[in-house]
Amino acid sequence: MLAVAPNLYGKSFLREMDFSKEEFLYFIDLAMKLKDEKKHGIPHRYLAGKNIALLFEKPSTRTRCAFTVACIDLGAHPEYLGKDDIQLGKKESIEDTAKVLGRMFDGIEFRGFEHKKVDMLAEHSGVPVWNGLTDQWHPTQTLADFLTVKENFGRLEGIKFVYAGDGRNNVANSLLVGGALIGMDVRIVTPESLFPDAEIVAIAEKFAAESGGRVTITSNVDEGVADADVIYTDVWVSMGEEDKFAERIALLSPYQVNMEMVRKTGNEKMIFLHCLPAFHDLETSYGRAIHEKHGLPEMEVTDEVFRSQHSKVFDQAENRMHTIKAVMAATLGKLE
Repeated sequence: MLAVAPNLYGKSFLREMDFSKEEFLYFIDLAMKLKDEKKHGIPHRYLAGKNIALLFEKPSTRTRCAFTVACIDLGAHPEYLGKDDIQLGKKESIEDTAKVLGRMFDGIEFRGFEHKKVDMLAEHSGVPVWNGLTDQWHPTQTLADFLTVKENFGRLEGIKFVYAGDGRNNVANSLLVGGALIGMDVRIVTPESLFPDAEIVAIAEKFAAESGGRVTITSNVDEGVADADVIYTDVWVSMGEEDKFAERIALLSPYQVNMEMVRKTGNEKMIFLHCLPAFHDLETSYGRAIHEKHGLPEMEVTDEVFRSQHSKVFDQAENRMHTIKAVMAATLGKLE
């Protein structure tokens, strides 16, 4: 049995920077163990008798399913509360809601917009709070991404990890800081107008100096993807920004992940990651609408890359469940 880092029990999981390198890597190692136990039918009900509130201002297939199955596998009861079920800051203050939920539930997941909401839930609820996504950070996704990388390369330190696309979104922020924290060579490849905020870059550079990692922010695709082990992308327009499609298409088309970009890495063993959903074909009403309006049959990644041997996106999606399970077990369970 893995030994639990003594300062993880009772701690909230809000952003990567809140943890040491050793703690962050522990979550990934624990996830690998729990994944193996699930595969072999070994029970791991570390949260038996616990009740978990799942708060969703933003809908999500993967996040909801991952938290729900993780709760059940761990022996806990999940209670889903959608945007019409909660009154955060509307009819009831976030502080008051947090205090009520903390008296009824043992842990709280939040997926929504402003990051301050998840911070306030953690401050006032008195129970561990887990960030399922906010506008600024997406730490549970980062854990799943890095577990997928470790499964493919056997290590994380020194991995050349490229994020190509919108360099200012929550996924880019989390990958930049999380990768630097654990010693990766992290590169954000994006137009200059979409470079990450200077404050976030500074945080990443500080972690990289401590971990032996490296941080590169560049608009040059050839420079950014050279020798890459991983190329990662996300949708060009995030939820709530649908009016920006024309602008983002014009800006980001040169950063589409296609086979030309893959070949530029010079690494036949490189892998492709995407947090999903991906606009790689016309099999969705959303994709067809974009095609009709803007003429694109695929956006941030081509169907050829998405379906190629390099693509590990469905392993990555499954790993959301295993890493979320590790976070909940480590911060709320009794691992003995």
